[in-house]
Amino acid sequence: MARIVMKFGGTSMAGIERIRSVAARVKREVTAGNQVAVVVSAMAGETDRLVGFCREASSLYDAREYDVVVSAGEQITSGLLAIALQAAGVPARSWLGWQLPIATSDAHASARIEHIDMAALETSLAAGEVAVIPGFQGVDDDGRVTTLGRGGSDTSAVAMAAAMQADRCDIYTDVDGVYTTDPRIVPRARKLKKVTYEEMLELASVGAKVLQTRSVGLAMKEGVRVQVLSSFTGEDAPMADTLPGTMIVGEEEIDDMERQLITGIAHDKNEAKITLIAVPDKPGAVAAIFAPLAAANINVDMIIQNIAHAAGSTDVTFTVPAADLARSIEVLNQGRGAIGFGELVHDTRVAKISVVGVGMRSHAGVASTMFSTLGERGINIQAISTSEIKVSVLIEEDYTELAVRVLHTAYGLDAEDAA
Repeated sequence: MARIVMKFGGTSMAGIERIRSVAARVKREVTAGNQVAVVVSAMAGETDRLVGFCREASSLYDAREYDVVVSAGEQITSGLLAIALQAAGVPARSWLGWQLPIATSDAHASARIEHIDMAALETSLAAGEVAVIPGFQGVDDDGRVTTLGRGGSDTSAVAMAAAMQADRCDIYTDVDGVYTTDPRIVPRARKLKKVTYEEMLELASVGAKVLQTRSVGLAMKEGVRVQVLSSFTGEDAPMADTLPGTMIVGEEEIDDMERQLITGIAHDKNEAKITLIAVPDKPGAVAAIFAPLAAANINVDMIIQNIAHAAGSTDVTFTVPAADLARSIEVLNQGRGAIGFGELVHDTRVAKISVVGVGMRSHAGVASTMFSTLGERGINIQAISTSEIKVSVLIEEDYTELAVRVLHTAYGLDAEDAA
């Protein structure tokens, strides 16, 4: 008997027929003798609808009341799934965040899970019940409902799997696994059997939308084996443990025969480039730029400082999330006197292309292959950032798909049997 957490996203829960399909999938795991807890998201689009209500009610809404409103979407789907399971002959009950409880910090709308009380849930599981748990929510020390931030249901599922000491956490989405790149851009992209936590963290942070970054970090910290699967396969499809999607695991689970130099190519068009021209070339100048941005919780990614001009100044270029561009410009203009820059130029017609793989730790030439491949196609590199297992470049947005395709081929990621 295995212990499994099954998590279903908004598209999987979008309507009663899909909820019945989820119930049938859960029933198969129960029939196979497994103990199951299910974590659910709100129906697709429901959270956006509830957020819209809060904004209409007041632009300066109370974050505590916001959490009460937006957590309702998951409460509805958890109750509906429990009803559907009971109708299918499966003992089940819903457990809201405050009923377990799932204890969190009091940072409303962006709370962090601190502890999950397993006593009541263990009794329920031992009695053969399926626990249906709304993702994205918990309760603070004052007994107020909290939410974990957008995409928090993945984090809820991983945290529940860690608390249950589950054999694995199956996350069902509208894709059937993690691919070497976006199959819509590269039809020859291959589904990966296994990806390390570190690789998935990097892929998630640079544009791959399969898993939320925070959930991967928690899985890595707690050693939770996560599997990405599609909930849109037929009811006669093999069980999840016999036809896996992609397993997110520790590096020790991937042997040398399975490991490849590059795991995947990711792209992200949600970047904006800012260049500050004629910044004084003196100690503390760069700190004067980035300290106020950090204070405003604006994440800065790529940074380039050009060679100093003869006049004792330099140009500094960096990227921020496109959604934070207007706020970044406002913060920088407010600090213009302290920074001393001459002009601010921005560009939203850019994209970040990233090559990710643990294999680059022990192999030279990964970056040079990337640079030469893009250069041969006339794609200019505007900025570069690196980590131990990632190289990212900033390019003109119009070249995004071409860059992804040529790099996918250059690193030998194309599937041999693809049409």
